[in-house]
Amino acid sequence: MSSKIIIVDENDNIITYKEREKLDVKDIWRVSALWLTNSKGEILMARRALNKIHNPGKWGPAAAGTVEEGETYDFNIIKETEEEIGLKNIEFKKVKKIKTSTGKFSYFCQWYLAETDQPLEKFKIQKSEVAEVKWFSKEEIKKRLRENPGEFIYSVNHWIGLFL
Repeated sequence: MSSKIIIVDENDNIITYKEREKLDVKDIWRVSALWLTNSKGEILMARRALNKIHNPGKWGPAAAGTVEEGETYDFNIIKETEEEIGLKNIEFKKVKKIKTSTGKFSYFCQWYLAETDQPLEKFKIQKSEVAEVKWFSKEEIKKRLRENPGEFIYSVNHWIGLFL
């Protein structure tokens, strides 16, 4: 049995729960996402696993996940960060919540900030979710977005301005 996704209204109030496979284009759900930096000002980004249905092989936040029944945004980001990149006992700062609509998907994304100087080789990657992680300079992200925006998940163009 698959876990159920929290479905919300336009004000992010819970209205029902649905299995992931039964989501409809009109449904709005919840996502938590992590913007992870280091003391050099670099940003850790994760390339999504190639087996992912949405945005396979594209760069996105260090960790992210859909909030499931019984979870809060805060609980979800802790869980996803531990599962996807093996990072534990980190202090998260809750920042902006943004509603994103791509035409195919609509969701509220609660963004978190955190900082670590952990080297790449110390991250424990969940291969079913993440193909690789990489520290990017702000300049490199901006340049790659200009030259090849298709390397990144759709929402990067929207949230990059919040942090860069």
